[in-house]
Amino acid sequence: MAIASVRPPAVAGQFYPADDRVLRAQIGEMLSSAVALDEAPMPKALVVPHAGYLYSGPVAATAYASLAPLRQQIRRVILLGPAHRMPVSGFALPAAQAFATPLGEIPIAREDWLALQQRPDMAVDDRPHALEHSLEVQLPFLQLCLDSFELVPLLVGRATPEATGELLEALWGGPETLIVISSDLSHYHPYHQASTCDRATVQQILLMHGGVDHEQACGATAVNGLIPVARRHGLVPRLLDLRNSGDTAGDRSRVVGYASIAFCDPLPDAALRH
Repeated sequence: MAIASVRPPAVAGQFYPADDRVLRAQIGEMLSSAVALDEAPMPKALVVPHAGYLYSGPVAATAYASLAPLRQQIRRVILLGPAHRMPVSGFALPAAQAFATPLGEIPIAREDWLALQQRPDMAVDDRPHALEHSLEVQLPFLQLCLDSFELVPLLVGRATPEATGELLEALWGGPETLIVISSDLSHYHPYHQASTCDRATVQQILLMHGGVDHEQACGATAVNGLIPVARRHGLVPRLLDLRNSGDTAGDRSRVVGYASIAFCDPLPDAALRH
């Protein structure tokens, strides 16, 4: 079902600033404060949080700062996130041909958009995308960290990790393609309980063990789909940041967990010896 040719921003002014100058300044400050890993290889895939920038923005910035050397190389972004607002059977692709933010419009990758419609588990429907924040909050970061790129925005609903992995494999591409999985971690536990739970979840991902559940990560289906595909491609996960809303801007009685994880090619042997 189509609503409009351009999907307008739904959570600008709520999850992030609606004024383009304020938005640029806020993201720029978060990126400049992000600590880069020494000798970190270039990421092929990222897992990043999707709360309001006040809460998860600094954690997301550690992932996006790692894209600086790839600014001109990445021309296509595959963006998967959970559907919070409307039930989705399988996957939902927008009918819209561009996504807009206060920073401008991002075109949908037309060839992928046409090809994906051949999947029986793919719905073309603007409605689940209309108010969804899990994809939208990633877009301003991508717009400021990359040059021109096309987008494949997919909401993940009732799908299996196997189907999600098959989808990611089909869209994997080469060095021009970045995979972004949008996911927060645990929700609304006391600070210390959440910290323990989230450390265990991150360790599970770093060990490339699937079976993450939706209590551990709201984007668990996409994370579980990514892990075996990343393993087949020889990627190595690296933790970039792990915090929660009690560390960034919220109280510590009921927190939401956030992690940034990069899936990269292995470091060369010479780098490992230093």
